[in-house]
Amino acid sequence: MSDAVPESPLVDRLRSHARQYHSAHPFHLRMNEGTLSPDQIRGWVANRFAYQEAIPVKDAAILSNCPDVEVRRRWIRRITDHDGTLEDGPESGGIEAWLRLGEACGLSRIEILDHRHVQPGVRFAVDAYVTFARTKPWVEAVASSLTELFAPDLMAERLAAFEKYYSWIEPDGLQYFRNRLFQAPRDSEHALEVVLAHCHSPAQQDAAEAALSFKCDVLWSMMDAIDHAYA
Repeated sequence: MSDAVPESPLVDRLRSHARQYHSAHPFHLRMNEGTLSPDQIRGWVANRFAYQEAIPVKDAAILSNCPDVEVRRRWIRRITDHDGTLEDGPESGGIEAWLRLGEACGLSRIEILDHRHVQPGVRFAVDAYVTFARTKPWVEAVASSLTELFAPDLMAERLAAFEKYYSWIEPDGLQYFRNRLFQAPRDSEHALEVVLAHCHSPAQQDAAEAALSFKCDVLWSMMDAIDHAYA
């Protein structure tokens, strides 16, 4: 964490939700232990795409509610990270990187894009998260994104597991994970700055913590649905 974002009781409260993060889900633990079958990996990739595809929509909802131009100028980078840019093309974005992961796992681009494998529980959780971002106060929506505090460790473990245990996946397909190793710390630092700047009262801090807890529940619910479908 940079000097601009000091440690505080609120930061400690937010970081304590690492125990709720989906990295501790049994499906993820089995993934990192290398015990998942190719069909289970493909099922996870196909379902997770519904979430990846919704991330820029969620971030656009936050922007639409945010009155702070300085926050908007930095937050919009999240959208281009996933959608790509006009200059670099859509292939520069995280959505394209996830599609390439799917192809590296043996899925066709069409079957990923048409959501034929997406489980109802995953769809419900993703829709709930987008609705949260659209309807809650923008600072709470920002706080919900702070699962990114825990993402770099997960990405590093996942990348190492895929390279060690799932060598049947083309290495170029793992670029999404490599990108998030530096994007997630950058994004979480900004979100934490916003939350600390706007959440001073006990009620505001409780709301920020509740928002992060909700997001952890969204991710865990997705894993439950995937685990049930591909157990």
